[in-house]
Amino acid sequence: MAVRIRLNRIGRKNLPFWRIGVFDSRTRRDGRAIENLGTYNPRATDESKKIVLKKDRLDHWIKQGAKLTKSLECIFKKTKAYK
Repeated sequence: MAVRIRLNRIGRKNLPFWRIGVFDSRTRRDGRAIENLGTYNPRATDESKKIVLKKDRLDHWIKQGAKLTKSLECIFKKTKAYK
């Protein structure tokens, strides 16, 4: 089973809000996650509240072989939330 760490949209129209989760690669975008690792709110004014992340669990899944999606890598790079 290929595992990906990706975004799951839960926000309403014109107010995006995303959960960061671990998914089987064959699951649809808003499908059920294996585990939720945090949230991403691009509209938050406070930088510390933009990304809320369980870094220890993220490290665990990466060590198990899970890969980040490109969009999530860009978000982490831009906000300096992880590595």
